[in-house]
Amino acid sequence: MSLLTLLGLATACGQHFENADVNRFAELIAGPDVVLLDVRTAAEYDEGHIANALNIDVKQDNFVAQAKSILPADKTIAVYCRSGRRSASAAGKLSAEGFKVVNLNGGIMAWKEAGKPVETETDTEIYETDVFTTKSGKTVTIHALVHASMRIEYDGKELQIDPVTKLGEKTIAYAAMPKADYIFVTHEHFDHLDTTAIQQLTGDNTQLITNQRCAEMLGYGQVKANGDTLRLADNIIVEAVPAYNTTEGHLQFHPKGRDNGFILTLDGLRIYIAGDTEDIPEMANIQDIDVAFLPCNQPYTMTVEQLVNAARVVKPKVLFPYHYGQTDVSGIPALLVDDGVEVRIRHYE
Repeated sequence: MSLLTLLGLATACGQHFENADVNRFAELIAGPDVVLLDVRTAAEYDEGHIANALNIDVKQDNFVAQAKSILPADKTIAVYCRSGRRSASAAGKLSAEGFKVVNLNGGIMAWKEAGKPVETETDTEIYETDVFTTKSGKTVTIHALVHASMRIEYDGKELQIDPVTKLGEKTIAYAAMPKADYIFVTHEHFDHLDTTAIQQLTGDNTQLITNQRCAEMLGYGQVKANGDTLRLADNIIVEAVPAYNTTEGHLQFHPKGRDNGFILTLDGLRIYIAGDTEDIPEMANIQDIDVAFLPCNQPYTMTVEQLVNAARVVKPKVLFPYHYGQTDVSGIPALLVDDGVEVRIRHYE
C-alpha cells in the first residue's frame, strides 16, 4: 500500500486532497477551523443537508469563482455531495486553487446510513417585524433577519436585502420563504453576499440588483453604480448611493466607489439601507427618508458617535441601527431623543 493511500489522500487534476470516512468527517466538521460545503443542487440541499453547510452547486459554470468569493482561504473546506463523486470533483477544483480540502467518502448517503443527522429547510423562527404605511395606504412589512439581512413585503412583492443563510449560530431558512421578486446585494463580503441564500430565493422572475464586483463574481445581476436610479415597477424605485470607509487604516474594507447603499421608494415611502459605510459627506444629499438602517461596528462601519452624526444629517423619521455585531447600541435612543428621530433596536445579531 502506498504512502498516499495510508494518508487517505486522493489526486484530482494533479492536486491532492484528503478523503475521510463518516466518523472522521463528523469529527472534523465539529472543529472551529472548518467550513462545510454541500456541492449538490439547491433542490437536493433543501431536501436534506448536514447542519451548517453552505451550498454551491459544483455543476455551475462559475463554481470556482463563487467558491473563491465566499470560502475563507485559511480554513479547511469539508465537501460532500450525494455519493462522493461530485464532491471529489469539487475537491480537486478547490485544491487546485490552494484550498485545503477534505472530501466525504460515500457522500450524504453514507452519512445517513451511519445514522448521522440531517436537517431540512423549515422556517419555525418568528422574526421581529415592523409595519409601515405608504402614502396611498399600502402596507410595508420589514422583517429583521440577521446582521445586514432583511426581508421586505410590499404590495404582493418580496424584496430581500443582503440575504445570508448563516452567521454565527443563527441560520435563516430562506428556502421556506417565498421566492424573491427583487434581491439587493450591497457588496461582496461574506456577510452580505451568499450564493446559497440567493439560490434559495431565486425564482423564474427574480431580479438581482448589485454592484459591478458582485455581478462579476456571480456571473449575472443588474449593475448599479453610485448615483444610478432604477424603476423596478410602477411604485418601486431604487437608488444606489455611496457606501465607503473614511477612517485612516480602515479604507481597505470598503473603498470609495465600489460598494452601494440603497434607497428604496415604495409608493412614496423612502427606506435608506446604508450598507457598510461611515458617516460620509454624501449623506447630506440623502433627504426625505422615512426609515433608515445605519450600520454600527468599527472598524468596518461606524462608531456609535458616527451613527448619531449620520442620523442627524439624514434625519430619518425612524432609525434602525443594524450590522452592529458586538457593539452596544442600547444608548443610541437617548442620544437622539432631542432630534426627532425614533430609534428602534432590533435583534439582528
